Amino acid sequence: MKSYSKDVTITTFLFLIFCTLLNGQDLNKDISFKPVNLKTDYLEAPVGIDNPNPRLNWNIEDNSQNAKQTAYRLVVGTNFENVYNILSTTPVSGSFSGISWDTGVVKSDNQLITYDPSNLEPFTKYYWKVIVWNDNQDVGSSNIQTFETGMMEMNNWQGNWISDGRDINYKAAPYFRKGFNANKEIESARVYIAVAGLYELYINGKKIGNHRLDPTYTRFDRRNLYVTHDVTEQLSKGENAIGVILGNGWYNHQSLAVWDFDRAPWRNRPAFCLDLRITYTDGSVETVPTDLSWRKTDSPIIFNSIYTAEHYDARKEIKGWSEAGFDDSQWQGISLRSVPSSNVTAQQLRPIRNVLTLHAVSFKKIDETTYIYDFGQNMSGVTQIKVSGDEGNELRIKHGERLDDNGRIDLSNIDVYYRGDKENDPFQTDILILSGKGEDEFMARFNYKGFRYVEVASTNPVDLSKESLTAFFMHSDVPPVGKIETSNELINKLWWATNNAYLSNLMGYPTDCPQREKNGWTGDGHFAIETALYNFDGITIYEKWLADHRDEQQPNGVLPDIIPTGGWGYGTANGLDWTSTIAIIPWKIYRFYGDSKLLNDTYENIKRYVDYVDLTSPNGLTSWGRGDWVPVKSQSNLELTSSVYFYVDAKILAQAAKLFNKNDDYKYYSGLANKIKNAINDKYLNNETGIYANGTQTELSVPLQWKIVPDDMIPLVAKNLAKKVEDADFHLDVGVLGAKALLNALSENGYPEVAYKVAVQDTYPSWGWWIVNGATTLLENWDLDAERDISDNHMMFGEIGAWFFKGLGGIYPDAESPGFKHIILRPHFEKDLEEFRAEFNSPYGTIVSDWKWNKNILTYDVVIPANSSATLYISDNYEVQGINTKGFGYIKLESGSYTFKIKRQINNAHELSY
Repeated sequence: MKSYSKDVTITTFLFLIFCTLLNGQDLNKDISFKPVNLKTDYLEAPVGIDNPNPRLNWNIEDNSQNAKQTAYRLVVGTNFENVYNILSTTPVSGSFSGISWDTGVVKSDNQLITYDPSNLEPFTKYYWKVIVWNDNQDVGSSNIQTFETGMMEMNNWQGNWISDGRDINYKAAPYFRKGFNANKEIESARVYIAVAGLYELYINGKKIGNHRLDPTYTRFDRRNLYVTHDVTEQLSKGENAIGVILGNGWYNHQSLAVWDFDRAPWRNRPAFCLDLRITYTDGSVETVPTDLSWRKTDSPIIFNSIYTAEHYDARKEIKGWSEAGFDDSQWQGISLRSVPSSNVTAQQLRPIRNVLTLHAVSFKKIDETTYIYDFGQNMSGVTQIKVSGDEGNELRIKHGERLDDNGRIDLSNIDVYYRGDKENDPFQTDILILSGKGEDEFMARFNYKGFRYVEVASTNPVDLSKESLTAFFMHSDVPPVGKIETSNELINKLWWATNNAYLSNLMGYPTDCPQREKNGWTGDGHFAIETALYNFDGITIYEKWLADHRDEQQPNGVLPDIIPTGGWGYGTANGLDWTSTIAIIPWKIYRFYGDSKLLNDTYENIKRYVDYVDLTSPNGLTSWGRGDWVPVKSQSNLELTSSVYFYVDAKILAQAAKLFNKNDDYKYYSGLANKIKNAINDKYLNNETGIYANGTQTELSVPLQWKIVPDDMIPLVAKNLAKKVEDADFHLDVGVLGAKALLNALSENGYPEVAYKVAVQDTYPSWGWWIVNGATTLLENWDLDAERDISDNHMMFGEIGAWFFKGLGGIYPDAESPGFKHIILRPHFEKDLEEFRAEFNSPYGTIVSDWKWNKNILTYDVVIPANSSATLYISDNYEVQGINTKGFGYIKLESGSYTFKIKRQINNAHELSY
């Protein structure tokens, strides 16, 4: 760690004086400068991609001060040895075969490169590496990484779409199987499987992979996803067998609820298409496709619903059904089906998995047939039971978030929109019928639930223990990239609970809640987008979800409230405060990753959306929206908040147009954004008092957060907001729009200490109130005694998880240098918080903002990753020892580690604005 003292004021510049410049660096020399963490389209060694121009990115491993990449050479090819053997000095025109792309030496600090040629072949494994140079002409070479293409085009499929030919109301899930012989030695084998519905794949009796709920949910009549599996190890020379189980998922929604998924235009019996492509050691290729030779029968899964639960009759188990040599002569033939859509493409995202295993923290036996389990935290997922008992004994395994006064499961907060048969299709209640042949084991395959507590009730006595039931926290397995650690236990618990809520609502698309609805509510998605991106590497999920947006958008630009949808959500309130996901999320992805692909892919959709609102709101004001949903008490002006989001979308569109050199669009939409801004201020801002509309917390914070307030009015409006919050004794009086805006509006406009008091408030109404009352996720309502909107696992109030990184850690992306290539650091050294540490693994590496108070002296540690830089802004309230920042206000930092000693100068009513 480098100490920042008076003798090393501009340490990164002076550091270079002491560096030894090395020329002609040997790649084999042991140096710390090296590219690492190579990814293709943000995945490690993906198999089965369809993108003809994948993005290749890497980090630089170099902890030295002022570490920079000055040039790179990217090499991609189909021959491992030839890619490996290319050195920094190898001519691009060398005689190596199997090289698909060699950029040569490119003088650039870019670490995100799009594959440029149009020469990728389907079913091909590519090897790639990157060689980089720094200021000292040191050379570092990465290890070899891979990616493998899939179908690339729909006409490469050989298989037929097949189904069991049953009616959509038939309950049992089908088994399918195919026996075949592999008559030569196998080099490699891949299964490509596209499914309308859900599936599990088996080869020679073994389940393939650990994904759950594949493929992820899409608008099935417009886009279907396929998954690629490497099954080389599961096949053998000679006799083999493939088995597939199909589940309904969202494709054949048999349970009834207010969202009308049972009437979705795509609804049909589940179907699939499969190609098993075997490459033999002699170079020949054989494909085993789905065709009329496949066989099918009913499985022991006698009912499955993604929405409610799964029912399993262990008496119907078929031993060895997916193994080679199994006698399927009593099985039936399959039915051929047409392809569900004209767009069957690869599923390129982080899959859903059983990520965390949880054991019961408490266990209670009510009587001989009833048991209660508490798993200690709310979650999305499934449970697995291992139990022995009499043949035909029926166990009902009910999952819920709450217990009633008698200590039994209470579903009343989450079953309110269910309209099905509560006896034969009970909500969030798996049904297991025992075989009577020893221990039965059951875990739902094609369903998930939101729960903390589980009640197991049986028709006949059954003996269960605390260990009989295990819970799995199941969600899209996105890697964590952020971490908050503080001396305040409430903050630590709140950050943890926020992440629990976020992950519980990530199932290949962001949802509102994992129990009552499981819907992709657009508003919830963009309210939480910064919390998502500060804490998890979720770009692949959002790229998929924005493709869902493009599928759902009507020709006039309108989007539904929930995406994907079976038709529900095109109402009168599906407006700007919710469906601005189409603009906000691609823009935030660009800001956080420095990657404009999603923004470019969605540009015309954003434009169509903004044009629709422009056409219907010629004066620049609109009331199209849902408003400040679930407020504490104060109602805020719908036209004000909806118009602010209209401005946000127009502004994003203008900025995107500038980025993509669409000059006419830039001119028009910049003018539109200014028109909207002026219309809002002309109607709603009182220039004498600095009050918007009626001056609620939401009405003041939303214009501040989204930069509507004229520059000369910001101090007065911010002062009014701070006073409004202080009058509420630092409690919240907001709904979802205000919860998104409030802390940021205070922190970024001169009142960070007020924001902090709100964030750590632990009495009603506040985020902390939930935590002190035992919440392990975020809730849907501030009022614990509310009678509606009372899910206990909701993400719509989740902005606070991002504010910890921004409002305390001060870590922001720079709009002029996105992807944290340049970092803005504006930490708030809260005097009532003794210790604070934020870590964020940016596209360039880990950023650290860490402080500790010792009386009136603060030690501030900063880490800036290699090949990036930062500007640290210091309030005039503080004196940095050895550095005069008065009248200057900031310190430029290159990459490296720094320690600052900082003294608090004043103790006035609130911190000065940075």
